[in-house]
Amino acid sequence: MRKILLYGILALMSAVIFVPEILAREYTIKEIYQKALKSSEKIEMARENVYIAQMGKNKAWSLLIPRMTAYGTYNRFTEDKYSASGILIQPEQSGTWGVRADQSFSLSARELDVLKIAGQTITKSEYDLDTAKSDFVLAVAASFYDVLKAQKALEIAKANLERLTKYHQFVDKRVKVGELTKTALLRAEGELSGARADYLRAANAVQLTRAALIRVAGVEQDFSLKDEKISSSEACEINRLKQTAQDFRTDLKSYDMQTKMAEQQVKYATGAFWPSMGLFAVYNGTDQYPVGSTLNRESVLAGASLTFPFFEGGLRMAEYKEAKAKERQARLAYDDLKKNVDIELRAACLQLDTLKGSLKFLEDQRAFAKDNYNAVLKQFENGLATSLDVMDANTLLLTSEKNVAEALYNYQLAYLIVKKSSGTLLQFVNVGK
Repeated sequence: MRKILLYGILALMSAVIFVPEILAREYTIKEIYQKALKSSEKIEMARENVYIAQMGKNKAWSLLIPRMTAYGTYNRFTEDKYSASGILIQPEQSGTWGVRADQSFSLSARELDVLKIAGQTITKSEYDLDTAKSDFVLAVAASFYDVLKAQKALEIAKANLERLTKYHQFVDKRVKVGELTKTALLRAEGELSGARADYLRAANAVQLTRAALIRVAGVEQDFSLKDEKISSSEACEINRLKQTAQDFRTDLKSYDMQTKMAEQQVKYATGAFWPSMGLFAVYNGTDQYPVGSTLNRESVLAGASLTFPFFEGGLRMAEYKEAKAKERQARLAYDDLKKNVDIELRAACLQLDTLKGSLKFLEDQRAFAKDNYNAVLKQFENGLATSLDVMDANTLLLTSEKNVAEALYNYQLAYLIVKKSSGTLLQFVNVGK
């Protein structure tokens, strides 16, 4: 009965311990992308910029709509007064009210330039939003692969610790029977202590990278990641990717739109040299007590004005030259970005090709190192190899495993960097959404 109760308690404890792992949701990298994009503060701020630009267009529209003003006044005097001839010159009470409409515009129609600039600002903000999404998705991918790399490093550290623990036990037995000296045991203990420290560092690195991914992607504390390998047979054709970048990179489109906005700003500054016209219409009502013989109760009038500031101390010319300088700046920034994109693409392709080519050799090295370690360990068990040979073989195996894991996940990230550099990362992320 006691055994049954003990087994029941152990089973219950095991269930409690492993429930979080069972309930932990597994995420693919694309699911992480979508969740991160919905919860990111940076993306929300970029969306607000689009909304602000839309409100700017509403403000630009208001310049084309007449302004309506209603007014009214009431006056009360101490007394009414009359002239010597009996004409009322000051009533006891009086009031006026009315409605006024005003519209002013430049003869160069620069208000339409403002409206066009506002529309271009919306388009630029939308491009900037997509650019922010692309940068953010790449940052999420880097954090995603950091977690996988840390988990793999922990597995490697655990396997290394198990190998060295087994080796230490074997050396300890041989020292006790006098087949090995104390120095071999001390060396094994030193290597084992180092492996324990490496395992502790790897475990802490897993916690840190998981915390970073939780912060970036907004996932729950208990989660697991599905390790999906990206294998691409596409060759990095620089010329094709350059054309793709010209067509799809939103930061290039944003800079191009900035250039067009600067051109429109020059037109707006040129319009300041033109006269401006104002139109107005007024309805005015009046009443008073006592009523005078000359009281005009209602009046309607309209008028127009033409204003031409012929001297403003050089202000208009300075604004025009400033707009021209900003136009040149925008063109230079656009040309500079295009050159940087070319270098970025070339660097991304070279990095991808390097990792893709070296990964096969590193996997071969790992296989050779594993076979070498097993062979050396067997020789050591038969007295044909020294403890130093075993340590060298283990170090080679450990290094090769780390190199393969590092190159594998760096290759996955490098593939995404090529997508981002060519402007197609968001399309790639949304595939199968």
